[in-house]
Amino acid sequence: MKSLYLIINIASFIIPFLYSFEKKMNYIKYWKIVFLAIFITAIPFLIWDIYFTKMKVWGFNLDYYLGIEIFKLPLEEILFFFCIPYASIFTHYALFYFFPKLKLSKKITLVITILLLLISIFILIFVNFKWYTFIVFSVFASLLILSFFREENYLSQFYISFILILIPFFLVNGLLTGSFIANEVVWYNNDENLGFRLATIPIEDVFYAFSMLYPTLFLIEKFKTKFGYEK
Repeated sequence: MKSLYLIINIASFIIPFLYSFEKKMNYIKYWKIVFLAIFITAIPFLIWDIYFTKMKVWGFNLDYYLGIEIFKLPLEEILFFFCIPYASIFTHYALFYFFPKLKLSKKITLVITILLLLISIFILIFVNFKWYTFIVFSVFASLLILSFFREENYLSQFYISFILILIPFFLVNGLLTGSFIANEVVWYNNDENLGFRLATIPIEDVFYAFSMLYPTLFLIEKFKTKFGYEK
């Protein structure tokens, strides 16, 4: 099915986009800064994607995309970096629109951050070098370290919303990595990852998703102040 990857992108994006026009939440009023933040975050991830595709750390099954490529990436892969973050970030803001007081204490947030950082450092030091594992946990650990130096710690809410985001994440990434279909849309070279999968999803993908979404959230919050949305 040549259009499968495109359908996955559209299906992931369309419902959150339509709900963005809901009158009370009125999330659509933020569309400029949301797409600006998504675009800025997408740039390094697309460069990373191009490089890893060239290195054959991962690749794409021509049976499932239309065949239009830009810098050797399927058009659908590029759309992924806009459709999925939009849907995920919408989920974050929708959750805290309805439950504004829902967040972790500073102490619990700190404990979770330190534990995740220690796990990342352990993997980076003691696991044999693998490209995907190394880059994912390096980026993830760097983001956690940077959070220590920021007065605004959005992790107290993002840790909660990310658990919710993981539900559609497992469905979408499961399809992309071969769950429920004959072959993978996106294949991975297991020599370059830990080889541990959640069903068909490499464990690194969870940390990859976190590392893509958290900077987007951070930028949106900064842009809200910079462009006068929080006056």
